[in-house]
Amino acid sequence: MNNLNNFIFGVYPYIALSIFFIGSWMRFDREQYTWKADSSQLMSGKGMVLASNLFHIGIIGIFFGHLVGLLAPYALWEAVELSMLGKQYIAMYGGGILGLLCLIGGSYLLYRRLFNPRVRATSRTSDTFILIWLLLTLLLGLSTTVVSAGHVAHGDAEVMMTLASWAKSIVLFSPQPELVAGTEAIFRWHLVFGMTIFVLFPFTRLVHIWSFPFGYVMRAYQIVRTKHRQPAGN
Repeated sequence: MNNLNNFIFGVYPYIALSIFFIGSWMRFDREQYTWKADSSQLMSGKGMVLASNLFHIGIIGIFFGHLVGLLAPYALWEAVELSMLGKQYIAMYGGGILGLLCLIGGSYLLYRRLFNPRVRATSRTSDTFILIWLLLTLLLGLSTTVVSAGHVAHGDAEVMMTLASWAKSIVLFSPQPELVAGTEAIFRWHLVFGMTIFVLFPFTRLVHIWSFPFGYVMRAYQIVRTKHRQPAGN
């Protein structure tokens, strides 16, 4: 069991990240025509905008919440005078709200994929599979919120601090898989499903995330001229 735990939480994160980066680069280099989101809105627009917005707001918020919550140094929380228990309250309620938004939007998107004939006909197996995987990961994450509520009720923030220490050890190339071994199974399953998203990423439509137009807000003004000159005074 120790060997399995050491592999999953000490080696697998690096395998997942390697596939994530190398696979994304190879996909962009060799299959640029497949580097797209493949929107299905043209097939059926009913409820699509609302569902898509809820899903994307939720999942983007969850991603950055995990990023800050797990990797921000403890000194930062001390600087803003936020205790570890307070941090867990924020993670629990903030993550819960964002998770519910994502779940509502994602559930409708999956429903369209499975039961709308036009959308289903133009969907690839990977489109449906990755959406199901994301929702399963989300459900596991929401389940950890319930467990965290029990920890908070007893004034205990140890698990959150342990998971943050594990994440930092991975980023600093000094893995400590033993930190995860003592946590509840629901947290470990959530980590496994979450890490596997990075493995699946290069082989699905998720690659379009790399193409987010960061430069759009910094672009130069466009000068638009009409084809025919307007008469003076108009």
